[in-house]
Amino acid sequence: MKRILSISLVSIILFAFAMPKNDIILKGSDTVLPLAQKEAEVFMKTNADASISVVGGGSGVGITSLIDGTTDIAMSSRDLKIEEKMKLVDKKIKQVIIAYDALAIVINPKNKINQLTREQLEGIFTGKITNWKEVGGADEKIIPYSRESSSGTYEFMKEHVMSKKNYGSEVLSAPATGAIVQSISQTKGAIGYVGLAYLNKNIKPIAVSFDEQKFIKPSIANAKNKSYPISRPLYYIYAAASEKKVKPFVTFVVSSKGQKIVEEIGYISIK
Repeated sequence: MKRILSISLVSIILFAFAMPKNDIILKGSDTVLPLAQKEAEVFMKTNADASISVVGGGSGVGITSLIDGTTDIAMSSRDLKIEEKMKLVDKKIKQVIIAYDALAIVINPKNKINQLTREQLEGIFTGKITNWKEVGGADEKIIPYSRESSSGTYEFMKEHVMSKKNYGSEVLSAPATGAIVQSISQTKGAIGYVGLAYLNKNIKPIAVSFDEQKFIKPSIANAKNKSYPISRPLYYIYAAASEKKVKPFVTFVVSSKGQKIVEEIGYISIK
């Protein structure tokens, strides 16, 4: 009886080793996070041997983890910096656009402001404009929120909206996009920026103008027709050595089925 039990136990162990799990780790952009979580969930339902872990923290965190070898895929809402490319040169990295996003400027719903120019946004986030009355609003202090410096969205906002000027000392830093949404929903004078997928009834997106003539609201339609001026690609970045491991998942993400999920979550398909 003991011998039969031992043989059965050995058989179970051998069977377990014969059915290896394909463990994939994704780290990085909070903007990409809700999309990656949903894509992973759907992929694992039809791929029993896949185990996918998705962690946010910002694009910089994901790219640093890729450099350190502690993630298989870096999620990023910005392109690689020159110094990052240098550190990754030996890894022969692959960079895949998995979706596009529009960066929405959001305020508290009680705020009567409906639109701002790029110059006004620059003034707010650099600290030159500190009261809503300066941009046509109520006599109330502006409380600007930003992502922390490891965020690709932080970098994108600075480069494309603030003319590469530094954030003002009064700008409050949030560790995640969800924290910005919560803070703005609770603070009348607050303003911040989030990806389209984070929009909800508790925050108010405003129209933006880069030419001081046409003011465009953030939406999938306006991002697709390129009328909304604050749009960007979202990336999966991985080393060539990991390609065999991650390729089935990445292929799924850029497939028609994967891109349908992109639109369901609230981003813009690459198709």
